Amino acid sequence: MAARTESLEIGAGRFLDVLSGGAESGPALVLHHGTPSEASVWADWDDLARSRDLRLLSISRPGYAASTRQPGRTVADAAADAERVLRHYGVPWFVTAGWSGGGPHALACAAQLGERCRAAATLAGVAPYGVADLDFLDGMGPENHAEFGAALRGDRDLAAWLAANAGTLADVTGPELADALGGLVPQVDKDVLSGGFADRMAASLRRALAGGFAGWIDDDLAFIKEWGFDLAAIAVPVTVWQGDLDLMVPFAHGEWLRRHVPGAVSRAAPGHGHISLVATYRDAIVDDLLTRAGDPSRHA
Repeated sequence: MAARTESLEIGAGRFLDVLSGGAESGPALVLHHGTPSEASVWADWDDLARSRDLRLLSISRPGYAASTRQPGRTVADAAADAERVLRHYGVPWFVTAGWSGGGPHALACAAQLGERCRAAATLAGVAPYGVADLDFLDGMGPENHAEFGAALRGDRDLAAWLAANAGTLADVTGPELADALGGLVPQVDKDVLSGGFADRMAASLRRALAGGFAGWIDDDLAFIKEWGFDLAAIAVPVTVWQGDLDLMVPFAHGEWLRRHVPGAVSRAAPGHGHISLVATYRDAIVDDLLTRAGDPSRHA
């Protein structure tokens, strides 16, 4: 059966929009989407997971698609939601990866679910805001400077900025996507934003934003405050994938994560941007996760 989304009730009036696919049982590949996005952006990884005997799981973060909004959520909260979904599907252990804004959420799972999480990866993942040894905005495209400037002024300013500047993404089509992303995509990213790949990404954006900007707002606010967990507590293998032409999450973010996540290793991708990285290396990303999860020290 192909990957599909379903709504899971998790209590207290909350629902999570979950993508499920891959193998029907066993360990899972848990994928965290970017900002803005939602779970179905990973649907085309179904065959990839199935071929490696992995269940494919992804959760639309609160406020995106059909997931109930959770105002004030932190990055750390993603681990509790992942744990609920893992219990629902009876997953014994998992590996996890997060793309862009999903990167911190993958690290949250690695830090807090380490007894079941056996390896993690960030794919052009954002680093923390306000740390002494990283200029968070340096090297980002102009749209990100404006967006995070609004976020730092508060949720009302951010909501107003998104309404004025990001509304086209709510109904964007594949052929329009590269232009809609403007100064955030170098030519190498524009080159992969075509055909079926662009159509799938555009469909995910439309689904993510069908109910408004709540998920996007809450993501940005979570990124600029304390994440809610200690990176130093991560004891599972972590791989940091990063392209040097990335204008959404610059290369310096990946280098910061490599230095500050214990034992993290870098998989630099010269000549790649934010989108081409994942489009090109998806098989290698999953194989690296499984290789690192197979470290005998993780099974002692």
